[in-house]
Amino acid sequence: MNRILVTACSLSLAAMLAACAQKTDTKAVAGKADNVAVVDGHAISRNTYNHYVKGVAGKPPEDLTAEQRQELLENLVRAEVIASEAERNGAAANDETKAIMDLARLQTLQQASMAAYMKDRKPSEEELRAEYDLQVAAMPKTQYRASHILVPTEDAAKALIKQLQGGAAFDKLAKASSTDAGSKDRGGDLDWFSPDAMTPEFATAVKAMKKGDTTPAPVKTQFGYHVIRVTDTRESAPPPFESVKDRLVQIVEQKKFKAYTDGLVTKAKVTKSL
Repeated sequence: MNRILVTACSLSLAAMLAACAQKTDTKAVAGKADNVAVVDGHAISRNTYNHYVKGVAGKPPEDLTAEQRQELLENLVRAEVIASEAERNGAAANDETKAIMDLARLQTLQQASMAAYMKDRKPSEEELRAEYDLQVAAMPKTQYRASHILVPTEDAAKALIKQLQGGAAFDKLAKASSTDAGSKDRGGDLDWFSPDAMTPEFATAVKAMKKGDTTPAPVKTQFGYHVIRVTDTRESAPPPFESVKDRLVQIVEQKKFKAYTDGLVTKAKVTKSL
């Protein structure tokens, strides 16, 4: 592994928060084996150091050279010095800084809570199969292949439609007039897609069309005005279960954790002031 060049600025916010959480008075920690450094009375624990090293180097400290371990420790010490200075000069009390730290704390604790809750609640094969069936049922049943010409104004789109009705070639007009750099060189061809991959207005227009149809009027989206031609359709083929299994695990775990936290929210005493 090459020399690790990591500055204090590269410390992740989570690592910074962890370092801050480990602060303790020197008298209580000096000389203890579970600390790797004490900076102006603030301890950097070995636990914080180990997590930092794994996050930066992708491996535990014991897999690094002595020089690399020392360099990473120096980075962590520097970060502690800077953090302490931020507290002394008032930067840590800045509203934006406090908000970022508060949100990072919430995110970190939410992730920790989910990991702890799901430790003994791993999705079963039956749960994953059931979720797969739900996802497949919700998939669009038809895929489309279409071409389009994108122009900035409605009048320009209407003029193109008039030319097409007069027998002009769609691909030639797309190459000459479309502002969509990703498709104009292909004559406007967008290849195969599911409607949910497109903007709502574009998808609605396409789903109302049959193979060979061209939109009789311009379709307006956030990108401009489209002239669309559906060139083919086919039934959607669901992905194999094994190819999406990891994603299914995430979905099922998220659903389980949400059900758990819904119960916590119901029991919590909440007062809102917005």
